[in-house]
Amino acid sequence: MSNGAATRTRRSREKIVAAAEEVFLHNGFLGANMDTVAEHAGVSKQTVYAHFHSKEALFIQVVEAMTGGAAREIREDEEDVFGDRSVRDFLMQLALDQLTVVLTPRLMRLRRMVIGEVERFPELGRSLHDNGPGRSIRRMERAFAHYTRIGQLATPDPKAAAVQFNWILMAAPTNAAMLLGDAGIPKPAELRSHAGEAVRIFLCAFGPDVPRVE
Repeated sequence: MSNGAATRTRRSREKIVAAAEEVFLHNGFLGANMDTVAEHAGVSKQTVYAHFHSKEALFIQVVEAMTGGAAREIREDEEDVFGDRSVRDFLMQLALDQLTVVLTPRLMRLRRMVIGEVERFPELGRSLHDNGPGRSIRRMERAFAHYTRIGQLATPDPKAAAVQFNWILMAAPTNAAMLLGDAGIPKPAELRSHAGEAVRIFLCAFGPDVPRVE
C-alpha cells in the first residue's frame, strides 16, 4: 500500500471511530447501528464494515480510542522521569491528573454503557479495564518500584500497592459520578482535597518507616 493510500485508510478509520463515539454516547450501545455511524462519518456502510466487522469490534475501538486519549493526557504510556521529585509530589500530581482527566461526563457515560453490556459482551469490559484502570495501575507499579528502590516507599509488592492506591483515589468519586450523573462529579477544589487525603492515607500505609504487618 502506498503512503497516500495508507494515509487515506487511516483517516477514513479515524473518521469512523470519531463518528461512532458520538453515536454510541448519544444512543447507547443497543440504540447505535452501523448505518447511523456511516451517515455521521460521511462514508458508506460497506466502508464501515471494511474497517470493523461488527458493532462490537467498532465499540471496542471506541473504548480504546477514548481511554487511550485519556492516557495520553496524563502520560501513562510514557516512562516517568522522576529526577529528584519526592514520592509525595509525584503522587499528588499523578492523583490530580488522573482525577481531572477520568472524571469527565463522556468517560463516565462510556463506563456506564460498558457496564450495562458486560454480561453479553465481556470483551467490552476487558477492553475498558485494560485501557483504563489497568494502564494507571501499571504506571503506578513502575513508580512504586522506583521509590521503594530509593527508600521513599516500602512496597514489597508494588503491583498490589498500586491497586490499593488506585482505588483509594478513584473509588468514591467514580462511584458518585456513576450513580449521580454529571452532578456527582466533584468540583476541582473537592478533587484536590480528595487527592491530598488519598496520598496521605497511602503514605501512612507504605511509608518507609511504617511497621509491616505479616
